[in-house]
Amino acid sequence: MNSIPLALSDGTEKSLSQLAAKAVLLVNVASECGFTSQYDALESLHEKYRSQGLTVVGVPCNQFGGQEPGTQEEIVEFCRKNFGVTFPLATKTDVNGPQAHPLYAVLTSLGDEPIAWNFEKFLIAHDGAVLERFSSSVTPDSPELRAAVEAALS
Repeated sequence: MNSIPLALSDGTEKSLSQLAAKAVLLVNVASECGFTSQYDALESLHEKYRSQGLTVVGVPCNQFGGQEPGTQEEIVEFCRKNFGVTFPLATKTDVNGPQAHPLYAVLTSLGDEPIAWNFEKFLIAHDGAVLERFSSSVTPDSPELRAAVEAALS
């Protein structure tokens, strides 16, 4: 899983191991969702922990209520303008079903359920081990998510 490439909005492809020294927080995101305000906390998390080896990666997805309808350029502009996002954004990607990105196909085949909604989060170690999965309702600034990140970086 750690070597599966992910196409990023800047035109590059990188594996999870290329994106972070110690851990990646992979989040399927959407611009028109009730959870969209989580972008602020995701950016804060990225800023606080990136020097310690964490990278937050946003994966835009339009599979839940059509809440990510924009083009790649519109998505990037929206995230930068409204939330100051500096963490990497992938290209718009399916996370469930037959067209799911191979990374998400692996993540959801590990005994977990399909992705239920926007802003589900996977904390993944540098070696590709899935450390924790968080539902959409668990915010990036929640004590439980921060504790898991700090444990992954120690």
